Amino acid sequence: MWRLSSLIAVLSVGMKGRFYYAVRKGRSPGVYATWDECKEQVDKFPCASFKKFATEEDAWSFVGTVASSSQSALTECRGQSKSADESKLQNCSGEKRSHISSDADDEPCTKRLRSTKSFSDPEQKFTYMGDAVVVYTDGCCSGNGQSRARAGIGVYWGFGHSLNLSERLSGRQTNQRAEIVAACRAIEQAKELNIEKLVIFTDSMFTINGITKWIKSWKINGWKPSAGGSVTNKEDFERLEELTTGMNIEWMHVPGHAGFTGNEAADNLAKDGASKPPC
Repeated sequence: MWRLSSLIAVLSVGMKGRFYYAVRKGRSPGVYATWDECKEQVDKFPCASFKKFATEEDAWSFVGTVASSSQSALTECRGQSKSADESKLQNCSGEKRSHISSDADDEPCTKRLRSTKSFSDPEQKFTYMGDAVVVYTDGCCSGNGQSRARAGIGVYWGFGHSLNLSERLSGRQTNQRAEIVAACRAIEQAKELNIEKLVIFTDSMFTINGITKWIKSWKINGWKPSAGGSVTNKEDFERLEELTTGMNIEWMHVPGHAGFTGNEAADNLAKDGASKPPC
């Protein structure tokens, strides 16, 4: 199970003083938000390979790139507030790192992500966490709850990706429906490409809790929530549940409107979708 702190590192966009810690070889390869998390993965790990980057794309590229035999087994990381034990990390030959930049605390901190594998279109590459494809989804609705509400959905697979999707939500125009339907569309796209493992990043805890927890009790209680009444988005959750059948999906929550690249991109796609004519 991927930790939220690690995922936030994957999503964080280059804010001032914010870096991406990539761990290509360690206890749990990937991208991390802090040096402390990164250190846990590489400290005393044989031939650990890690590095700090200013951009998300560079960090993921490093994690997914196979090091050549001529490369150092331990890649240097820069860091702020370098701690005393950082300088003690050693490479495979037992030599201590001798020049860590002092401008930021740096250390191996990335979970393994491959960004070089593609499916039908060699020009469109997917981002990976382990062997699962990463996608970001979002929904929005201007005038939510009002008669003239306009809702849109966004699905983001990567910068300039041909699968990036921006659509006007059909039917009832609400923010919650847009969030659920955005996830549905991402899974539909994945299935069309025979992608079986998916990591879905969304800022909607309603969607995550609905499909992973609440739906079980809803079905047992005849689609009635514990507070009474009926489940407003029953049809949408039924669609989502059906689509997840046969899929290996990891649902990951990320704070909305917090500057995280993938989430911001999905949000912009959803906003563009909301401006389109009704389906």
